[in-house]
Amino acid sequence: MQKSQRMKELSSAIFSEMNVRKQQVEARNIKVINLGIGSPDRSPAPHIIEAMHRALDKAGNYTYPITGKPELHQALADWYLKRFGVYLDPRNEVLVLMGSQDGLGHIALAYIDPGDIALVPDPGYPIYSASILLAQGKVYPMPLLAENKFLPDLSAIPADVAQRAKLMWLNYPNNPVAAVADRSFFEQVVDFAKKNNILVCHDVAYSELAYDGYKPISFLEVPGAKEVGIEFYSVSKTYSMAGCRCGFAVGNAEVLSSLATIKSNIDYGVFSVVQEGAVAALTGSQDCVVENARIYQQRRDVLVDGLASLGWKMPKPRASMFVWAPIPKGYTSSYQFAIELLEKTGVLVIPGVAFGEQGEGYVRIALVQPEEQLKEALERIKNNFVFN
Repeated sequence: MQKSQRMKELSSAIFSEMNVRKQQVEARNIKVINLGIGSPDRSPAPHIIEAMHRALDKAGNYTYPITGKPELHQALADWYLKRFGVYLDPRNEVLVLMGSQDGLGHIALAYIDPGDIALVPDPGYPIYSASILLAQGKVYPMPLLAENKFLPDLSAIPADVAQRAKLMWLNYPNNPVAAVADRSFFEQVVDFAKKNNILVCHDVAYSELAYDGYKPISFLEVPGAKEVGIEFYSVSKTYSMAGCRCGFAVGNAEVLSSLATIKSNIDYGVFSVVQEGAVAALTGSQDCVVENARIYQQRRDVLVDGLASLGWKMPKPRASMFVWAPIPKGYTSSYQFAIELLEKTGVLVIPGVAFGEQGEGYVRIALVQPEEQLKEALERIKNNFVFN
C-alpha cells in the first residue's frame, strides 16, 4: 500500500532514533535518566484529583461531551482576566480542546489551502510545521537566533512572502529555546499581522513556569491582538495534568468558530470528568502553581550551575521547563553529541536539529526529573566528559 505524500513529508526520525538508542542503553542494564520529552513528572494537586474522583460518580459524565461545560468556559475566562487582565467572552472567545495540541494540530485545516504559506519558527515545536504540512501548505521558516534573543526578525521576511502568508506561529515562553518575549515584540507582531492580513497563533503553554520573579505576558494583552489572532493555553504544564488532555483556544471569535467546525468533524469533546478537574484547577487554590514553578526553578539551578562547574556553560532560562544548551566546545553536531552523551552516561537529551535547521549547535534538556536524578546525571557526566 502506497502512503500519501504528506506522510513522506512528516518526520519523527530523530525522536524515534533516540528512543531506540535509549532501549539499547537500557539493555546494557543502565538506567536512563530521561531529560528528553517535556512531560511533567509531578502529580496534580489533591483538590484537582478529588474533583475528578467526585466527577467519576456522576452518571451524566459518561455521555458525549460535544462542547465545553459552561462552568469551564467561565473558569478560564475568569482566570485570564485575573492573570493577564484580558477579558474573554466565555460564550464565543473560549474553545475547550483535547489538550492544546488538539488545536495546534487542527487550526491550519481551517485556514491553509494547498500551497498557502505559513510563517513558522525555526527551531520550533514540531507540531507547528506538521500542522501546515498536513494541510498541504508551505512552511516559511523564521530563524530564532541567539543574537536576536531568539525572537523572529519580522523585518527580514520578504515583503512578497509576508503578503502571501496566511498564518504565523509564535510560542513564548518558548519550546525548545526557552526564550521569552516582551510587550514591544507582540506590538510589532500585531502591526505586522494587520498590515499583511495574517492569522497569529500564539502558544502560551508555559506562562506559569517562570522564574526569578518574571511574569510572562499574554499576546492578547496587546491592543488589537484579538483582531488578528488566537492563543493556545493548556492545563498540562501549569497544573501537572498532561495526561488529562484539556486545553483551550481563546481570542478571535470568528477564528475559534472555524476551529470548532473542524473539530466537530473529528471528535466529541473532552471527557466531562477531566473538564471538572480543569474547573477545580482554575478556580481552586493556586498554591500548587507557585510550588510547581519553585521546584522547576530549583531544578534549573541545580542542572545549569552543576554543568557550569564542569565547564559546560549555558544561560539560565527565565521560563519554560527546558534548558536550551549550546553543545560543548569541540563538538560540531548536536545529534552526535546527544548520542555520545546517552551512550556514555545514560542521560538522554534531544539534539536541537530535531526542531529545525537553526537548532544545530544546541541540545534541549527537559527539567522533568527530581533533583536527585539531576544530581545523578551531573555525576555521570562528570565521570565521562571533560569540557574545556
